Amino acid sequence: MAVALARPLISVHDEKAGRTGSVPLPAVFKAPIRPDIVNFVHHTISRNKRQPYAVNVQAGHQTSAESWGTGRAVARIPRVRGGGTHRSGQGAFGNMCRGGRMFAPTKTYRKWHTSTNVNQKRYAICSAIAASGVPALVMSKGHIINETPEFPLVVTDKVQEYEKTKQAIMFLKRLKIWTDVDKVYNSQRNRAGVGKMRNRRRVQRRGPLIIYDQDQGLSRAFRNIPGVETLSVHRLNVLKLAPGGHVGRFIIWTESAFKTLDKIYGTWRKESETKKGYNLPMSKMSNTDLGRLLKSEEIQKVIRAPNKKVERSRIKYNPLKNIRAMSKLNPYAIVLKRAAILKNRSINAAKSKGQEFDLKKLQTIRKQMIEKAKKAQGDKAKKGDAHVKAKLAKLDKRKTKKKEQGKKRAAEASKPKPKIPPSPSKKTKAVKK
Repeated sequence: MAVALARPLISVHDEKAGRTGSVPLPAVFKAPIRPDIVNFVHHTISRNKRQPYAVNVQAGHQTSAESWGTGRAVARIPRVRGGGTHRSGQGAFGNMCRGGRMFAPTKTYRKWHTSTNVNQKRYAICSAIAASGVPALVMSKGHIINETPEFPLVVTDKVQEYEKTKQAIMFLKRLKIWTDVDKVYNSQRNRAGVGKMRNRRRVQRRGPLIIYDQDQGLSRAFRNIPGVETLSVHRLNVLKLAPGGHVGRFIIWTESAFKTLDKIYGTWRKESETKKGYNLPMSKMSNTDLGRLLKSEEIQKVIRAPNKKVERSRIKYNPLKNIRAMSKLNPYAIVLKRAAILKNRSINAAKSKGQEFDLKKLQTIRKQMIEKAKKAQGDKAKKGDAHVKAKLAKLDKRKTKKKEQGKKRAAEASKPKPKIPPSPSKKTKAVKK
């Protein structure tokens, strides 16, 4: 269960759906939920159920066959001996041959079982228990818990004394759990595939899991209700707590089983009483709300201001291929290119008319173009000079104005100021009276 969802006290319900007391929430429900570890452990443990299978050792080799060797323009695969039948001369033994053996025949001495680390198994069980206390995860697994009085659901130890299925059904109906069992009834169907012929004909959904401390007839009472399973708190198993490797099983706890969880798995402050030197796994982050963490004042003070200026990368053009880039580096390149184009035009025109190309004429045209370009550049420079001169003249005028204003101020400051007669004091006024 996430720390944010954890409640300090959980109500205990009796067989009539009434509240009889409350129990403190065990620390296991605050353990980190790790679906990846649960899935891995479930996969490795479920492999230990497998039974060895293999094909017959002699399969595909029960014919007398020998290769014909080279020189007959046929493949060197072993061929059936004899004659007079279709079978003689046919390929044998190989996995590509009809009636041959399979590739890499299966053996019974394959590694069928795997061992899982004890600490990993314990971590997976803690995660599965913690996930069973989160209603959202339980509902996502497909359990119907809309009408259950509280979550996680804890019931009195009287349930452990049930011996009749009639009592068990009444108990499930009074606590509004029967809707989840109804879902199991509705899901019963024939299995798809060959499993129908292998003693596993019917399939159904999973119902609630009842975890008890002492079995005083409880397992006999609930065993005939489809989907409902019972499990001892001292023998918790990932295969039942998280079937299919998915967390979020609907679990009903008896009061005594709920209380013993702290003794079995510890409480961070206190080690486990039954598992030597073991304590609950610590979560990597105390608060998993990253958005809230990043927006907190402590982090915002340290982080630099966002860089909103967007600097777009400019394309660097090749001047040998791009005339504009070349003209920036060498303005005369445009003149050269025009001259080359004119030369080609004149050559092509002469060829089309059947005349010889006049190089002198082209040279004169080129000289004229160069002179024209130089003149244009000169005019441009003159215009620029005139503009600069006008600017300089403006600046000179401003300077002279400022000098004149400065002189005026100095002259005004040097003039003597008129003396203001002092105002008559109180004593002089009194004497006159």
